Amino acid sequence: MFFRHPNGNTTVIPNHSGEKIDLGLLLKIIKKDLGITRDEFLEKIKNILILL
Repeated sequence: MFFRHPNGNTTVIPNHSGEKIDLGLLLKIIKKDLGITRDEFLEKIKNILILL
């Protein structure tokens, strides 16, 4: 998953087939790199899935 920040930077959440991302790493990426809460992230994911 690629997330583009308003300043043009991007954050990548790794997705390797057959592997699960550690919950701690995912939460760190959400909080530190994306700068959003877990609930905001889940809402964004839900909106993406609706578009598919």
